Amino acid sequence: MNEIKTPAAQPATEVLLAPPETPGRLLLKRFLRNRTGTVALALLLVLIVMALSAPLISPQNPYDLAQVSIMEAERAPGAHSDDHRLLYLLGTDGAGRDMFSAILYGLRISLGIGVVSALAALAVGTTVGLIAAYFGGRVDAFLMRVVDVQLSIPTILVALVLLAVLGQGLDKTLMALVLVQWAIFARNVRGAAIVERGKDYIEAAMGQGLSPLRIMFRHVLPNCMAPLIVTATNQMANAISLEATISFLGIGLPQTEPSLGLLISNGFDYILSNEYWISMFPGVALVLLVISISVVGDQLRVVLNPKLDG
Repeated sequence: MNEIKTPAAQPATEVLLAPPETPGRLLLKRFLRNRTGTVALALLLVLIVMALSAPLISPQNPYDLAQVSIMEAERAPGAHSDDHRLLYLLGTDGAGRDMFSAILYGLRISLGIGVVSALAALAVGTTVGLIAAYFGGRVDAFLMRVVDVQLSIPTILVALVLLAVLGQGLDKTLMALVLVQWAIFARNVRGAAIVERGKDYIEAAMGQGLSPLRIMFRHVLPNCMAPLIVTATNQMANAISLEATISFLGIGLPQTEPSLGLLISNGFDYILSNEYWISMFPGVALVLLVISISVVGDQLRVVLNPKLDG
């Protein structure tokens, strides 16, 4: 009786107790395998943290007139203020604002515009795309012709015309960006939803008498999330670039709500007088922000569709 032992029972129990990896962890591991994507994600997270904590880490509030002096204008990078209380790490602009602080606050505006406009355009475009795919026929034909017309016109031209009519302002800029972005979401969602529309589970849901609204948003939409996530990331980068362009042209945001594009525009007149830092450092920040979002979006595309890897 003493020879009856079960040494293999313990390892078997340990294997059964090991928790399976969740889909989220598997996707994260696949994402982190790409060094470029990992570096871009780390850079993006750093920029986001810096933007969110701008009031805490910036040496001054560059848009508080009580903290800014015109006597400090056009200080070179590394210079100190007259009272030696501030180190202007990236110099000052023509109004005496600390460029490092201005860039942090500009990051907040640019990131906020990119996120809000992309999410709002996603909501509008997703609804249009689901309706077109679900009902088909004349509804689909009409909505897709509207999408085709929208996508056939350069986005910068549409944004310029809209802002010329609406005027300057953060809310008006967001509205213009949403109106030029929703169509790409509608087309992508419609393409993915048409594939799902013909599957058996949709026919079963229709047979049970479920409402079209519930079928579209509870059953079709979750299976279209992969292309939506990638599109939203790319459109966020596009929105930031487009807003910077129209603000640089002077028809986007007002001076009281400066984004990175407006900071670049403010320093453009100083380039010929050798005050390069006023325009260069916001430009570097804008490039890093857009590139990091774009690379993260491209890596997400590969992770969510493994056939594209390699």
